[in-house]
Amino acid sequence: MKKIFAISLSVVLVIAAVTSCENDLPMFFKFSAYEFSGLDVDGGSWQPILFSSADDIVIDDPVAVNSAEYQAELAALKSATQNLSGSQREAVEYWTNNPAIRWNEIALELAAKYNLIPPPNPDGSYTLPSPANPQGPPPFPFAHPPYTSRMLAYLSVAQFDGLIAAWYYKYEHNRPAPYVTDTSIPYAYKKNSLPSYPSDGAVIATVSRDILKAMFPLEHDYLNAKAEEHLNSLQWSGSNTTSDIEAGKTIGTIVKTAALARASTDKMSAAQTPRPVSDAIKQAAIDRFGWSWDNQESPQRPVGLTPLFGQVTMWSVPDVEDVRPGPPPAPGSAEFQVAANELKSIAKNLTEKQRKIANWWSDGLGTYTPPGHWNRRAKEYIIKYGLNPLRTARTFAYLNMAVMDAGIACWDAKYYYHYPRPIQTIPGFKTILGTPNFPAYTSGHSTFSGAAADVLAYIFPPETNAVRAWAEEAGESRIYGGIHYRFDAEVGLAQGRAVAAYTISRAQQDGADN
Repeated sequence: MKKIFAISLSVVLVIAAVTSCENDLPMFFKFSAYEFSGLDVDGGSWQPILFSSADDIVIDDPVAVNSAEYQAELAALKSATQNLSGSQREAVEYWTNNPAIRWNEIALELAAKYNLIPPPNPDGSYTLPSPANPQGPPPFPFAHPPYTSRMLAYLSVAQFDGLIAAWYYKYEHNRPAPYVTDTSIPYAYKKNSLPSYPSDGAVIATVSRDILKAMFPLEHDYLNAKAEEHLNSLQWSGSNTTSDIEAGKTIGTIVKTAALARASTDKMSAAQTPRPVSDAIKQAAIDRFGWSWDNQESPQRPVGLTPLFGQVTMWSVPDVEDVRPGPPPAPGSAEFQVAANELKSIAKNLTEKQRKIANWWSDGLGTYTPPGHWNRRAKEYIIKYGLNPLRTARTFAYLNMAVMDAGIACWDAKYYYHYPRPIQTIPGFKTILGTPNFPAYTSGHSTFSGAAADVLAYIFPPETNAVRAWAEEAGESRIYGGIHYRFDAEVGLAQGRAVAAYTISRAQQDGADN
């Protein structure tokens, strides 16, 4: 693959002060518009995820740059860049020349906002969130880790496919940027030779708004307003004319339709099961292995979290059983007792460093979950290495496809083996993080992290040691927190890496490494 080298960037990472369970790892950070390390002029030939090729998406040919119609557009654009208000200038600065980063942050913000367990009813029963009644109560969705991983995957895949099509038509038509055709038009960002038709920013605004509206139906007004501001900023910044933007919106609409069509048939709607189905899954594990997980809450929720998420359609793995690990040690066995004794020793002698690691990776309620944690890391590297919008979208797409597949594989193992948590098997044992409402084996944090780290190592080779160390730490954190046995974490990391191998194999064939 192409080597990625450090380059000189006018980038300043300023961590925003945000109060959350993430402590030092907020959703948002400030960065300047930067010079891209390359433009990937062949990007329109890359293999999309949802389409056979970029030319499956059809847009109108642009008018000639010397036509009266286009000259009128240039005049209107020049006018739009004049006498900007303070809020307009702030919008231009905020959206930058790589706005997929901002839409990813918006997605993480919404994941954190909706990552709340539905409360029990006064009689102790539970009502589950429903897309048919998003207002609730409780409101839809509950943005738990499986939901968030899926949301990020569809968002990122749609962005990637949309930008492949945008790149295809940019170099098919080669319409120069407005500031090239008319040098009196100011441009707010770093100038480059990327053609302007269609607008890549308009593609990103359209697909991001519409995918997130489908995933967070109570946020339509907010998302419409963010998209409107983003689209307006394309003119305030001198980036695109009206026809550039309209062509980008056309691509975005076609791509989001394909993405949501896949989402409608991927079996996620059946992932949260009724009690009889949940009981049958539990009984099947008892029949196979002689053990089962029992929820330790009071009042006890009627079913575990998304028992059939393991049956949701995967992106790159042919069959979930291809990455299903072997069984964990039987409770009470010698191997089990070693792991249980380790947990008791850690709980008794927990160091401040171990506690901090457990809290750092907790990614619990009110946070953007482990998938969001890895997206936050990815953004740092995207900016560090100066990725252009297309290669940024590719990074997010393969990262989040792998993370969603890892979640599916993990949840398949969780409910196939139905393995009890430490709090259930070790008398008197207590955790420092609470206990999740689903079985132990394999560890979700570990599986998500193993997959994410290997994909990021593939895309950013110089960061391999760092990302793999973080994945190891994420798995270790769940042992320190008393949530998982060591074998949950170690096998989970291996499972995530096995998933990532399928994702990376797919990525290596899309043409971007040529």
